[in-house]
Amino acid sequence: MSDPSSGFYLWEELARSTVPVDSWDLCEVLLSKDANYPGWLLLVPRRANATEIIHLSDEEQIQLIQEISKASKLLQKVFNPDKLNVAAIGNVAQLHIHVVPRFKTDIAWPGPIWGAYPAKEFQNDEHSVLVTKLKSAIEEFH
Repeated sequence: MSDPSSGFYLWEELARSTVPVDSWDLCEVLLSKDANYPGWLLLVPRRANATEIIHLSDEEQIQLIQEISKASKLLQKVFNPDKLNVAAIGNVAQLHIHVVPRFKTDIAWPGPIWGAYPAKEFQNDEHSVLVTKLKSAIEEFH
């Protein structure tokens, strides 16, 4: 996922650890490959050199909040989690927002997910089934 004309590229680690779900007005919507937390979305604004929310224009910041809300509603509908975690956390070279459905039954509950347990691979076609389910739910929002 890159656009050389705008200077946007998807950071290598994000590309490796996620799969694309959709492209929204501002953000690429990615699904984490970590099966410990099914439905973990990452929103990546397609803006070159943006590492902080304050690097976005005022209008883009509003759009980002709207897309975070859309992702949250999507996850609420598809997964009905006990809690939603939303965070712009990390010290990498690209702004990205985590939107994570959390369940009282998940491995790290009630603590944070970051670094709590090694990533777990999805089995068989579980990941593609999740992507299909999310894409279908996104279509219903349009």
